[in-house]
Amino acid sequence: MTAFDTIVRGGRVATAADVVTCDIGIKDGRVAALAERLEDAGRIIDAAGKTVTPGGVDGHCHLDQPSTDGTVAADDFLTGTRSAAAGGTTTVIPFALQMRGHSLHEAIEDYHGRAQGKALVDYAFHLIVTDPTPQVTGQELPALIQDGYSSFKIYMTYDDLMLNDGQILDVLAVARRHQGIVMIHAENSDCIGWLTERLEEAGKTEPRYHATSRPRPVEREATHRAITLAELLDVPILIVHVSAREAVREIQRAQARGLKIFGETCPQYLFLTEDDLAAPGFEGAKCICSPPPRDKENQQVIWDGLSNGTFQVFSSDHAPTRYDDPKGKMIRGTKASFRWIPNGIPGIETRLPLLYSEGVGKGRIDLSTFVALTATNAAKIYGLYPRKGTIAVGSDADIVIWDDERELTLTNDMLHHNVDYTPYEGTCLKGWPATVLCRGQVVFEDGEVKGQPGHGEFLPCAQPEKAVPVGRPVTDFQPA
Repeated sequence: MTAFDTIVRGGRVATAADVVTCDIGIKDGRVAALAERLEDAGRIIDAAGKTVTPGGVDGHCHLDQPSTDGTVAADDFLTGTRSAAAGGTTTVIPFALQMRGHSLHEAIEDYHGRAQGKALVDYAFHLIVTDPTPQVTGQELPALIQDGYSSFKIYMTYDDLMLNDGQILDVLAVARRHQGIVMIHAENSDCIGWLTERLEEAGKTEPRYHATSRPRPVEREATHRAITLAELLDVPILIVHVSAREAVREIQRAQARGLKIFGETCPQYLFLTEDDLAAPGFEGAKCICSPPPRDKENQQVIWDGLSNGTFQVFSSDHAPTRYDDPKGKMIRGTKASFRWIPNGIPGIETRLPLLYSEGVGKGRIDLSTFVALTATNAAKIYGLYPRKGTIAVGSDADIVIWDDERELTLTNDMLHHNVDYTPYEGTCLKGWPATVLCRGQVVFEDGEVKGQPGHGEFLPCAQPEKAVPVGRPVTDFQPA
């Protein structure tokens, strides 16, 4: 019997803490040894001269998520995790959506059914809370946190999803009492609605006006309000998909005051601008997401936030709807107002390569920061660390070996999702995953997906690691 199932030999191994050249010994799906030289393995993968990082943890993606408007997600757990594996992501955390009038348990049961036997890589679930009834906040949500569903998203916009401030406080109180983590989509719904009506009255309905209806102050106000509500209850929150410099400054001010505010951003805010929504004809619909991309100057603010610690998490917000599809972006035709165009863009496969090439490769961030943003921090915040998000003895052998010298031009044809476009078409990159392992099994190698449906396992999430402060028990709270 060999000492190891696999040895990854001689790579430059990066974690969020350091970078060393060493061998990685893998046994039974876990990292069993790290040493200058290891011998005796069933397979040796030569990583000499290459960079080795932990498998990515995509803490914000949407797979096979039901909708209320008839839109059909292009990627299910098979195609979505296939695409994730090809891009170096070995753990995904999509959302189990509670429909209003239904229970959270129904959403969880439905989502397990959608995932069963399909995933190529490991997965956990966030919850989306849309109907925080006393039954939900008093019984269901506390029980689900204990059962491994310790993170939940709430919306401050979208009529079918949004909560009012009182409901947000109810959910935050549950998170504080039971040590969950709340993710908040921060945009002011009333402002968006008012602006949308004025634009439509003026006949300004093309895709470009999606950005006009959601200007930066709309995101700033909601970010400030979300932080205020979290401060009131002394509970940590994560503001998701932050796009605007004004929202960045709100987060920075809160962090400087010692508040437990985490920030997440996404590739679209580094590589797209509002001008992309003004592409000829209906093409701008391909880049519609919320919040929308901003201007070129704003991109630098987001880069700065990644390098200076404002953002802890870099996620894809993969929201796969096909462009040329009556159940996708075309659900109401090419003449429909921007308000009816399904939000979201694909990005689960391109998340890591984009940041690796343009962040690490261009010297905007260092390698350990890359690892922290794409794997380690999400694993910590969502209760999967140290099983996920690092390369350490005892951790799952989720490993990406990078071909640092590979130069390519992104095209949709080279990607493995089930979406008929990528908003990053034509982007020139240097560096791409050459080999990807999930729990010691090769799931992607030399441009070919090797993983098998059903290899991916469901991961219950612990309450956020103890290093993440969670505040005093809510029963101690007294208004000032």
